[in-house]
Amino acid sequence: MQGNNRRDFIKRVAVGGAAGYWAASKPVFSSGAPLGANDAVRVAIIGLRSKGHHHIQMYKDVPGVRIVALCDADENILDKEIKELATGNIKVERYVDLRRLLENKDIDAVSIATPNHWHSLMAVWACQAGKDVYVEKPISHNVWEGRRAVEAARKYGRIVQAGTQSRSDTALQEVAAYLHSGELGKILRARGFCYKRRASIGKVAGPQPIPSGVNYDLWCGPAPLEPLARKGLHYDWHWVWPTGNGDIGNQGIHEMDMCRWMLGEKQLPPRVFSIGGRFGYDDDGQTPNTQIAVLDYPAAPLIFEVRGLPEKAGMENMGHYRGVRIGIVVDCENGSFVGGAGGGWIYDRDNKRVKQFSSSGGDDHVPNFIRAVRSRNNSELKADILEGHISSALCHLGNISHRLGTEFPQAEIQEKVKDRADVCEALSRFSEHLSANGVDMTQARPALGALLEFAPAEEKFVSGCEYDLGSWANQLVTRRYREPYVVPEKV
Repeated sequence: MQGNNRRDFIKRVAVGGAAGYWAASKPVFSSGAPLGANDAVRVAIIGLRSKGHHHIQMYKDVPGVRIVALCDADENILDKEIKELATGNIKVERYVDLRRLLENKDIDAVSIATPNHWHSLMAVWACQAGKDVYVEKPISHNVWEGRRAVEAARKYGRIVQAGTQSRSDTALQEVAAYLHSGELGKILRARGFCYKRRASIGKVAGPQPIPSGVNYDLWCGPAPLEPLARKGLHYDWHWVWPTGNGDIGNQGIHEMDMCRWMLGEKQLPPRVFSIGGRFGYDDDGQTPNTQIAVLDYPAAPLIFEVRGLPEKAGMENMGHYRGVRIGIVVDCENGSFVGGAGGGWIYDRDNKRVKQFSSSGGDDHVPNFIRAVRSRNNSELKADILEGHISSALCHLGNISHRLGTEFPQAEIQEKVKDRADVCEALSRFSEHLSANGVDMTQARPALGALLEFAPAEEKFVSGCEYDLGSWANQLVTRRYREPYVVPEKV
């Protein structure tokens, strides 16, 4: 890694930690006793835009649940959702600051659908406040804080479900059991795909005004309180590092989780590297829109692909791999599984369909959470916080490699990975895809991410290698938190 890259890194990225606001200043309450069969589970929803609106609809459909509070740093969307609920005779408490919401002892559980950078801290604070938690994917913005969320759930005896709904997909449950039975032989590799159209977010010449009605300090929370440097505050936060994780941690977390599930892996891999970049437009986005992340488990690798550009220039349709745009392909000695949410097909070695799995998807995910809230048994959860943490961290590892990468001509990258046939195959398709979108691959310079060694038990990168890349990578395992929005080292 070149020295000027290190200096740039130091300017861009800093780390640290401090005592948690809630743990330091608020009492822990709630006995955690099982609710009676006739007791309503009182739920508050935090973060109310597209995903949060979906949460409202989901909880409304679950018997024995009352939505009792809504919270959002954007008062426009907050008031809109409160008004909409009122038309159905559902009256709720109104909160802009989630800390005030967590003081309410009449709330049993919170459902978090905020931007990613808030997920872990909200989950930790909620556990400390005696609430059960449903937290959207990814459950963390970085590896370190995800582990703190797991620790908080365990320490305070809370029920915490990750929003990786595919774990409640009955077809995928059957697929996992089928693959783990060994009927298709040894698993050779799992490929995940997030081919989802993402247009340019545009480019601004300077700081943009904060939309009226938004408490920007609360919106930023643990992230730096910096001027808005993109056209849109909402949603486009996915594509900048202080608040988002790119599409590998947005849509891709679902398929990443499916891949790890099918592989049967219970921890993080010992090695990772990435190839990628942001191609096809020049905008204010920072995360790659075209990426290959290789999570090298010893038994079988997990190879993940992200594409945000269409199949070719002038089209909106996305390309596919064996018919999959958003889903997974698991190759085994005697065949493969091709599918995703809702199921898919088993193919034999001659690529003939031999067995189908199908379902309606993961509609039982929130009801599953509520059942576990009543029973107080986190083993009933389909996506316990620990599972959510590990799959989220896989996405973070791929991004860390990318962020520490060095740009090379495509041909040089091909040469550097020539001993990996599976990666070379993906890289060839990567190049063809970009060429079809008008990217001159003789001039393009994708970033070849750092090849990083990782210690799964410690959830830290191994230091001491050439250029000590592990030390640089460990700085991206966490972040510097902004007071008072600090994920505590000890929950």
